[in-house]
Amino acid sequence: MTTRTHDVYTHGHHESVLRSHRWRTAENSAGYLLPALAPGQRLLDVGCGPGTVTVDLASRVAPGEVVGVDRSAAVLAVATEHAAEKGAANVRFEVGDAYALEFEDDTFDVVHAHQVLQHLTDPVAALREMRRVTRPGGVVAVRDADYAGMTWYPPHPGLDEWQALYHEVTQANGAEADAGRRLLSWVREAGFDPAGVAPGAGVWCYATPEDRTWWAGLWADRCVTSNFAVQAMEHHLADEVALELLADAWREWGTSPDGWFLVPHGEVLARA
Repeated sequence: MTTRTHDVYTHGHHESVLRSHRWRTAENSAGYLLPALAPGQRLLDVGCGPGTVTVDLASRVAPGEVVGVDRSAAVLAVATEHAAEKGAANVRFEVGDAYALEFEDDTFDVVHAHQVLQHLTDPVAALREMRRVTRPGGVVAVRDADYAGMTWYPPHPGLDEWQALYHEVTQANGAEADAGRRLLSWVREAGFDPAGVAPGAGVWCYATPEDRTWWAGLWADRCVTSNFAVQAMEHHLADEVALELLADAWREWGTSPDGWFLVPHGEVLARA
C-alpha cells in the first residue's frame, strides 16, 4: 500500500466528527446516486468512515457485495460494528488508499466517495484510480461540500472568522475546501468521457431548533478538540484562545431562534 503521507485529513476522527458522520445516510448524503443502483451490483465506498452510508448503500444493491475502504483502522472497527448491528451481511471493510486501491481493473459496478476529494492533495489521481477499478459502463459517484458557498443567518462575525480559518488550514494542508464547485473539472481532467458525466448539486440545511443546536454544538467542539484545531495551531494560524472564541461564536449562533445554515455540495455521476 502506498498511502501518501503528505495528505492530511483536516477533521480527523474525534467524537465530534464521528457524531456528524454517523448522521449521514444514503438519503441525505447520496440521493443523487440512488437511481443508478440495482440489486446485485458490486459497490466500493472510498473513504467510508463509520460506514452509515456504506451500509445503507449495501441494502440497495443486496445481494451484491459492498466493500468500504478507509485509511483509519480505528474508524473501520466502528463501521464493522455498525454493519453487524444492521445485519448487513453483504458488506465488509478494509484499510485502503484512494490513490492505490488494492483491486483489479474493472472490479466494481459503482465506486462512491463522499466528502473525500476535498481532503486530497491530488484529487484527479484518486478519480483516475476510482475509474480504473470501475467496469466499463459502471458509475463513479463523488460528492463534496463547498465551504465558500456555505451561508447562514443571522450574520455572525465569529462564523466569518471560522470560515476564513478553515480555508487557511486546508490550504496549509494542500487540500481544497471548495471542492464542490471543482468536481466537474476534476472528473473531466481525470479522463471521463464528458458524454457520460452528469453534474449537479445538493444541500444540507440546518434550521430546526434540534438541527441548529446539533450543528452548532458539533462545530463548537471541532473548533477546540478535533484535528482541525490541532492543525490550526500547528500551522500557527490560531491559538487556543482564538479557537475558544470560535467555539463560543458557534454556540451563540446556535441559540438564535432565527438560525439557518446551508451547506452546498457538488455532485457528479461519471460513467467509466
